[in-house]
Amino acid sequence: MTRTLTAWIDGKPVAPKPTDTGFELVSPLDGRTLYRIVESDAATVDQAVTSARAAWQTHRRSTIAQRVAWLEALAKAFEQDAGRITEMIVGTIGKPRRAANFEASRVGAFIRNCIAELLVGRGEVLPLDSAPAGAGHLGFARRVPYGVVAAITPFNAPANLLVQKLAPALATGNAVVVKPHPTGIEVALAFAELAKQAGLPDGLFNVVTGDRAAASALAAHPQTALITLTGGVAAARALAQVAGAKKFCAELGSNAANLVLADANLEDAATKIAAAGFEASGQQCISAQRIIVEQPVFDPFVEAFVAAARKLKVGDPSDPTTDVGTMVSVAAAERVMALVTDAEAKGARIALRPTLNGAWLSPGIIVAAPDSARVLREEAFGPIVVVQAARDLDHALAQANDSEFGLQGACFTASLDNALKVADEFDCGSIWINEASRFRLDMYPFGGVKDSGFGREGIRYAMEEYSQLKFVGLRASR
Repeated sequence: MTRTLTAWIDGKPVAPKPTDTGFELVSPLDGRTLYRIVESDAATVDQAVTSARAAWQTHRRSTIAQRVAWLEALAKAFEQDAGRITEMIVGTIGKPRRAANFEASRVGAFIRNCIAELLVGRGEVLPLDSAPAGAGHLGFARRVPYGVVAAITPFNAPANLLVQKLAPALATGNAVVVKPHPTGIEVALAFAELAKQAGLPDGLFNVVTGDRAAASALAAHPQTALITLTGGVAAARALAQVAGAKKFCAELGSNAANLVLADANLEDAATKIAAAGFEASGQQCISAQRIIVEQPVFDPFVEAFVAAARKLKVGDPSDPTTDVGTMVSVAAAERVMALVTDAEAKGARIALRPTLNGAWLSPGIIVAAPDSARVLREEAFGPIVVVQAARDLDHALAQANDSEFGLQGACFTASLDNALKVADEFDCGSIWINEASRFRLDMYPFGGVKDSGFGREGIRYAMEEYSQLKFVGLRASR
């Protein structure tokens, strides 16, 4: 009998109702039905948010010491169950085991880093007597929670991108209602069960299931105070419209550009960008999609890049030696393959032709695509990379910035002057020099410009996003 996944509210699963609607999720590996997902209706979403609001009201004055204790227990519980989480990630999205295990192992470490940041929480005392009327007054600002945080998470990193929202929100004193992508629901419900076992008070972490309707109902609910989304541009626009006047944080799309300058170490650049473009089937928002190479080294770079891509192993995601597993679905793989067909029909050369077999799509390298090619404009979100030539650094930057997106980029160069110029003129939220665009650490501010979003993640910066400044002024009575 197919397992049914339903919402988790107040520390327990919601019993299915005869009137529930929903859909089945199938495995990208073999097409079998994994489970049936109930689409949380408006009443269920209201129950989840009302529960979270009540829990927040009860615990809004919890001490830092109490929140640290909750987070410590969560980290321990998640670490002890990392193996089961890994299996879920491999089975539902076809992420290679090595990458899935790395993702699951990051969860506890991320929570512990949030604890460290919480223990050095920042505020400030303001010099009110800098204005004549402020003499004899004391002012200070401190950070306070918003209340109920609605977190909407994607499929591609169901554990990591959930904890990136959950832990900072709880650390800063909020309650959280999460609506995961359908392929991330099993992981989210496992997290909820572990949170219950770890002693997190009921209601501080609730889960609603479903797809777009549930997400819209959650964003529109009058008691959600902050929306945090990792997803696509269209989803952000739709949710922002129904959310109204609320704090909205969004990490959105990308078609990350990686610059390779004539003075770069070509073998190093080719190896790092191949991993960034193709591992996990390119299904990361900062996966390398566009490579812009200075003309003098264009041909030798393409040769080295094709060789690096051929070294990656495409195969069974459960095999720990696999680099490229399946895409999330057959439809996703076919969509990405269509970008290759489009580019070739418009005159691009295929330096490494991808092969499509169900949800498996092998690495593909497109060279010299015309401006009209969709792969230069859209987010591929698959193991397809396009390599373009540039006359010089200025031309490379112009191409890199000729995009609606601006999440994270990269540049390979041996010149400090070049690196500083790229840092100033590459229009993106973050830039790496001599690391490829998929390289990410949790302690720096991560987020985009243009259509890649607004707000910042990263431990300290997420905690600032999920809390707000409150000013307190005092007049001495004498």
